Amino acid sequence: MRKRLFAALLMIPAFAVMGAEASRGKVVVRLDPSLDAIISTNAKLDMLKEREFGISEGPVWVREGQSGSLLFSDIVANVIYKWTPDRQMSVFIKDSGYTGDLIKVSHEGFIARSGPLFVMNFGSNGITLDQQGRLVFCAQGDRAIVRIEKDGKRTVLANRFEGKRLNRPNDLVVKSDGTVYFTDPHIDNEPTMELPYNAVFMIKDGKIQLIENDFRPNGIAFSPDEKILYINGGKIIRSYDVHPDGTVGNGRVFIDMSSDSTPGGADGMKVDRQGNVYCTGPGGIWIMSPAGKHIGTILLPEPATNLAFGDADYKTLYIADRRNLVKIRLLTPGIAPGPAASASN
Repeated sequence: MRKRLFAALLMIPAFAVMGAEASRGKVVVRLDPSLDAIISTNAKLDMLKEREFGISEGPVWVREGQSGSLLFSDIVANVIYKWTPDRQMSVFIKDSGYTGDLIKVSHEGFIARSGPLFVMNFGSNGITLDQQGRLVFCAQGDRAIVRIEKDGKRTVLANRFEGKRLNRPNDLVVKSDGTVYFTDPHIDNEPTMELPYNAVFMIKDGKIQLIENDFRPNGIAFSPDEKILYINGGKIIRSYDVHPDGTVGNGRVFIDMSSDSTPGGADGMKVDRQGNVYCTGPGGIWIMSPAGKHIGTILLPEPATNLAFGDADYKTLYIADRRNLVKIRLLTPGIAPGPAASASN
């Protein structure tokens, strides 16, 4: 009996153990003393919404005076939600990722539509703000990068490259000069894919340009001085030098998470004002120094999808982990998106 019990315990996933540790109050794994300046030893996770979403994704904080609200995608529901500090939540944008005729929805949030049959995650994914405070997001089902104008109208910034439809825009970031960078992973074994490769694009002066296509990309973020662009995929984060014209080069591995078999991988990614990189990874949110050293992990009950700095001081980290929405306070402020960047960063 004891042998069977021991064998069963060995089969428990490491992530389940981490989740249990988090539920008992252990929230942060500290791997380097430098983490003490980033997150306090008594930091706690605050569950904002639990088991309420299909796949929560792409959060962004929208500042309004000394307060604001959090916007985030639910890929399955095909909406962008708005969460306010009084813990109220409402639908902010309907049909955020797919605006076509819906034929079939499965329990996983996939759609099928005719002309020809196309099956994919259809809701919006990554969300950010431009320098005018306009919402810019990845509309997966429409295979486009979309901007919401001040009057509420949608502007398609990009949906094709060299005459071919984009794959499935996943995540994005806007540089201070207004250039939009986004990841566009290829969907394997999908006959309607027109671009035969994974890609990272930039939209500058109304033109779309390919800047990387050597691997399957996911999250994307800039260093504080915008001289380095981070792009992740799988369990690897890469860093690139940003050239004066906005293109990138000298790609190299920033960190490789592959040695950690705990469930979770590189997805959403953000950078704080000190240049520390925060990325979803095995077990939760990995925090890495500007030199690429893993200095700590925020443990989560489920694999995380994305994250954003928020509140008036940008010292709260909001985290989407598929079914849930949680937050945790930090000691170091993050980089603010959009118009708040020049005032706060």
